[in-house]
Amino acid sequence: MSILSWDDFEDDAPKQAPQANKSAPVEPEKKTDSQVVSDAQPSSQNLAAAQSVGTHSNRTTDSTDSLVRASESLKNLDVAPGLEELEMGAQRVLVDDKAMINCRADLNQLVPFKYEWAWQKYLDGCANHWMPQEINMTHDIALWKSENGLTEDERIIVKRSLGFFSTADSLVANNLVLAIYRLITNPECRQYILRQAFEEAIHTHAYQYCIESLGMDEGEIFNMYREIPSVARKASWGLKYTQSLSDPTFKTGTPEDDQRLLRNLIAFYCVLEGIFFYCGFTQILSMGRRNKMSGVAEQFQYILRDESMHLNFGIDMINQIKIENPHLWSAEFQEEVIQMILEGTMLEIEYARDTMPRGVLGMNAAMMEEYLKFICNRRLSQLGLPEQFAGVNNPFQWMSEMMDLRKEKNFFETRVTDYQTGGALSW
Repeated sequence: MSILSWDDFEDDAPKQAPQANKSAPVEPEKKTDSQVVSDAQPSSQNLAAAQSVGTHSNRTTDSTDSLVRASESLKNLDVAPGLEELEMGAQRVLVDDKAMINCRADLNQLVPFKYEWAWQKYLDGCANHWMPQEINMTHDIALWKSENGLTEDERIIVKRSLGFFSTADSLVANNLVLAIYRLITNPECRQYILRQAFEEAIHTHAYQYCIESLGMDEGEIFNMYREIPSVARKASWGLKYTQSLSDPTFKTGTPEDDQRLLRNLIAFYCVLEGIFFYCGFTQILSMGRRNKMSGVAEQFQYILRDESMHLNFGIDMINQIKIENPHLWSAEFQEEVIQMILEGTMLEIEYARDTMPRGVLGMNAAMMEEYLKFICNRRLSQLGLPEQFAGVNNPFQWMSEMMDLRKEKNFFETRVTDYQTGGALSW
């Protein structure tokens, strides 16, 4: 019995039988019954060859049929599908056709721009692209592994910050992708939202890079939003504002639903990114100013720069919706927004007290509370609402300097975090 090789199965062409000897024919031998039965069954080689020929023939027939069906389908192609969603095909989009929400103009036409500020923010975001692996973590690793490198309070701050932010940026990204992008009906704003979603992914990557570099317990850090009350309460507060909007059947178009979208934008841009990030960022950046955990601090400085642009974009978008839909900005809704921002401030103060039970890094919970009240007033003022805390000041003036994109650095002491990509530079 011969042994089959893979070549016998893969050869599409039937094997030709060897030519018979041209000498006188030989009388066939008589076969036993068992031989007759065996020869009646096709051999493995012949069966494989037959199947190969049949498969090739079937493929040719199927391919021809598919081409015919594709051709017939294209003959009946409707060039204007989804007219109930987009008013396509009637005329070119004009600037006045565009609106922030509930717009029925073709969203696939980026220009002409109605909101130049949105496009400029997209360009600014692209100009300041970065990746976590660019930052040297060697000093941080040595310090973290050293028994006397950091105090216990400083270690808690690093863990809490990575624990909250690693989840918070995922929550923001999910909200952008699953809710906001679909409901904002302006293409240049959508362009920036896409850029922001990518930046949120980079931020989550940065936190994971820090956690992995330092050899932390990943289960402990990534589950803090479930296990540490001061972290869990902030995450839960933000989640409740995106649950209904992430439903794919949710649509704007009524005052109630439009206000629901506006409420979500305020919760995520003004509170989650505009208040919840500030205690942790101040703590980590203060650590970096003392030459402690300089790699983590540098990652956070990049992230803070991005988040500052996210915040400014969100506030501009909210204010534009207010201008185009003044009926949404009722006195009752304004009171609700004030309460939302106050709730966010109180949760962040609670987080500050939890992470700083004692003075650390030249700050304490009381100083952080004043700073957060100052930030709260700032957010309210940016939305055109009255400030709620009289006489508060900014005890951390250096934080404003950290957010300045044009500050100078000694290139030989640290990486310049304010670089721009070559295509964005003016020569």
